[in-house]
Amino acid sequence: MFARRVGIACVLAVLAVGAGAGVVAASNVAAGLGGSRGDTSVPTWLYLATGGGVIGASAVLTMLVTDRRTIGRYHDDTLSLPLERLRTAGSLLLGTIGIGALAFVIVVGLFGPPNGSFSAAVLLTFVGGRALLTLGTYVVGNPWPALNPWRRIATALPNGYATYPDRLGSWPAVGGLLALVWLELVAPLSSSPRALVAVVVAYSAFTIGGAVAFTPETWFRKGDPLSVWFRLYGAVAPIQRTDEGLELRYPGARLGEDDVVTDVSLVAFVLALVWELTYSGFVVTAPGARTVEALVGLGFPPRLVYLVLLLAGFGVFWAVYWIAAERTRERAETYLSRRYLGLRFAAPLLAIAAGYHFAHYAGFSISLWPSLIDTVAAPLNPPENPTKYALTSWFGYVEIAGILLGHILAVWLSHTVSFDLFPGKLQAIRSQYPFIVVMVFFTMISLYLVSVPGAEAAYVPS
Repeated sequence: MFARRVGIACVLAVLAVGAGAGVVAASNVAAGLGGSRGDTSVPTWLYLATGGGVIGASAVLTMLVTDRRTIGRYHDDTLSLPLERLRTAGSLLLGTIGIGALAFVIVVGLFGPPNGSFSAAVLLTFVGGRALLTLGTYVVGNPWPALNPWRRIATALPNGYATYPDRLGSWPAVGGLLALVWLELVAPLSSSPRALVAVVVAYSAFTIGGAVAFTPETWFRKGDPLSVWFRLYGAVAPIQRTDEGLELRYPGARLGEDDVVTDVSLVAFVLALVWELTYSGFVVTAPGARTVEALVGLGFPPRLVYLVLLLAGFGVFWAVYWIAAERTRERAETYLSRRYLGLRFAAPLLAIAAGYHFAHYAGFSISLWPSLIDTVAAPLNPPENPTKYALTSWFGYVEIAGILLGHILAVWLSHTVSFDLFPGKLQAIRSQYPFIVVMVFFTMISLYLVSVPGAEAAYVPS
């Protein structure tokens, strides 16, 4: 019986992947710096159904693994690397690079070329930071604690004048993230280096002020959106920092632990990570542009429309997630609260966010990193035509694989969390169903966005 179930699940997975293999799509959403998209070579309804089928089939396969020792090994097997001296030297080197990069962006943004496509400040921010640094954080490990220039500055200043209110949690970071996503879209940050510098200076004042008021350790743990961003993405990576040095683990293994998402505000931040990539993809599709144009046609200001869409979509994701948490509590018939279940099952969603980010920014990074090198080499007098790479038509398969692998990893991690929470095998399996439905829902949305024709975002500075 067991072999038969495994065989059926494998066949379903293979058929789903095979049907979706005709997809060639790309979605590079990075503040208007460039991008390419493709079309699906199979009907959209079949494409979406098979994409959701991959997640469903992976859930079936995952639920067949019920041996707790096998599940536990994924989280418990580690390779420790005590590298105290190397970590100290690396921290000093990365700290110097971080301070230098911040000064470079401000100086080049003010005195360099005014066109964003030729500005090393713009390219370093979006290609180097938004894309490559984030990608390296979840693929390898998180360098941001050592690289963070604002923390270095705040640590050198007198600080600790106020006590951080516990009720705030990481809500300032959630608000900051949503504000940055909105500004990235409605402000000409990728076309005007001066506008980018204004935002960088304002952000510097905001985050250094918070660190001085509440101490750098507290602020960069809870209040600073970029620090929370990199910390959560870094939890997906195989290399983790410990008090003794570095630790090598299976990818995503850290997401099964209960100290990654510790309060409701961090659940909101995780959902915001998933939603901001979905939102960025939506507004540069034809349906998204038509939606914005229709609302502006009713008399609403474009910037308000983008803000309302950002907050409304986040609200939908928030509501769907907590409905799933409540349904999990009912199906598992457990005394555990909805809040606690929501905290434990939130961290696996970071694997989905990493898959989304890879799909959106891998091609973007490959295309524009030569331009970054060209402009950084001569920041005040860059070449007239910085080098760009054209993506091959099959790169869409890589993007689709990134989305699906992120979801499959999230399904497996939810499975391991459920077996950690519930003593009974059937109870653990039943508890996963609502979150599997949510993951299928997220999968179909993301696959739809990379399959539909692209369009210029309406009423956005270019």
